[in-house]
Amino acid sequence: MRDEMGLGVRLTIASATVAALMVPFMLLLVVARMPLNELDAGVARRLHAYAQANPDVTNALIVWTDAFGPLSWRVAVVLLAIWLVRRGARRMALWAVTTMAVGGLLGALMKIIVDRARPDLPDPVALAEGDSFPSGHALNVTLGAGVIVLTALPLLRPRARAAAWAIAWFLVVTVACTRVALGVHYVSDVVAGVMLGVAVIAATVAGFERWRRAGSPPPPADRLDADQSSARRS
Repeated sequence: MRDEMGLGVRLTIASATVAALMVPFMLLLVVARMPLNELDAGVARRLHAYAQANPDVTNALIVWTDAFGPLSWRVAVVLLAIWLVRRGARRMALWAVTTMAVGGLLGALMKIIVDRARPDLPDPVALAEGDSFPSGHALNVTLGAGVIVLTALPLLRPRARAAAWAIAWFLVVTVACTRVALGVHYVSDVVAGVMLGVAVIAATVAGFERWRRAGSPPPPADRLDADQSSARRS
């Protein structure tokens, strides 16, 4: 009974997280379909001017955004899944790969639906292909870092867990910022990418938890007898 209650609480939290994130995400979706607002356009212009005036900083941003780009996270999660399979955690491995795949497909679908052009800036310091909303870099760093941290949590001490989350969010924020600073995305693009990534993780965690519990073997007979005897004495 306690396990069922705990599962219900976790699923409720995950569902509420998805719902809470999808509301502002849909608002961003509406914004992306409208003419540029001053936040998106103004930030893009200012950061572009700074990047042009500071080529060394721009080069560092390019290295950082490439190092933690979508391909890097996909490879990292595939390697993590292989490691999990070798340790016998096949369900966890499938969850990790599924989370990355579902998030990537949703991001690609959103790009097609919204069909938002990337910032058109004079003398761009960086170029990127495809549509702008949502940011694939922001989405994949959120998915990849989230999957890796959630997989590692049972192996970490409480302080190490806090450090792991801090590092994950540092990577998410910095990669998202590089996309805007390099002039290949608007602010709303990267915010939407992060929010979509968190929503996908919350949804797949909820689904995985239900699947894991549904596939769990029944308790051994001796444990069941012990539980029943304890209940009768109570």
